[in-house]
Amino acid sequence: MFARDVMTAPVFFISPDATVAHARNLMVRHKISRILVMDDEKLTGILTKKDIAYRLKQGEPAWRRRPLDRIPVGALATENPVTVDPGTGIQTIAKMFSERNISSVPVVEAGSVLGIITKTDLMKSVFVRGLSLPVRDVMEDVVTVSRYHSLDHVISVMRERNDKVLVMDDDGQPAGIITETNLAFYEDEPKISGVVGKDLAIMRREKPDGARGQSSLMVASVIAQDVMTSPVITVPATTLLPDAIALMDRHHVNSLVVMENNTISGIIKRDDIIKEVAK
Repeated sequence: MFARDVMTAPVFFISPDATVAHARNLMVRHKISRILVMDDEKLTGILTKKDIAYRLKQGEPAWRRRPLDRIPVGALATENPVTVDPGTGIQTIAKMFSERNISSVPVVEAGSVLGIITKTDLMKSVFVRGLSLPVRDVMEDVVTVSRYHSLDHVISVMRERNDKVLVMDDDGQPAGIITETNLAFYEDEPKISGVVGKDLAIMRREKPDGARGQSSLMVASVIAQDVMTSPVITVPATTLLPDAIALMDRHHVNSLVVMENNTISGIIKRDDIIKEVAK
């Protein structure tokens, strides 16, 4: 199979001068996780949900934490994205995804964008459907946080591991999961991109003569349980990959928590399956 056989077309694109809020609205409306950036019909970049999600890290420059309607697409998009031609093989593309840590490639021929291939497209290929290993053979260790951890901590962990995180309850059971989608498409976006967790100086009338004094107010921070998806979908470690893939499709998720003897033993992700295709 080749790129032309699995690519999605036509593609959605946006100007680098458009706002990130507009790009995110397009992603939500069309149920996509990335959008190409085109300037005068030339491909100049790509904006993904990861680009939107990770801008919230408090250690980043202040402008990155501004509301999405005040940030231009060009400021967050990845420039000069990796592309492939229509005749590129599926295994070659899977290897590119794994080795370059990317999640999509535009399909370009003679300077024209014909389509795009994402991990979702690769999951539909016959190479993936032909895998027959149990999930325990390809699963990874799972990264966890408490449901009470701050959003800043969650993003730090996700960026360090380049991974989603499992949110744990006090009793050691999974409470939910946080992915880049949760962060990028969080409904109360103004709350987490503005004054969250900061001391605000406000003027109060504190003296009988009418003089105003200054005091501060702490705005409540967003925590892990505010953005997580729940419940968590689990599978036994002996589940075969085709059955795990079918379960992902049914629940519209990209990962499953693997259980063995009623204990969390790992996580099976779409990335792990694509790595198998790349071998």
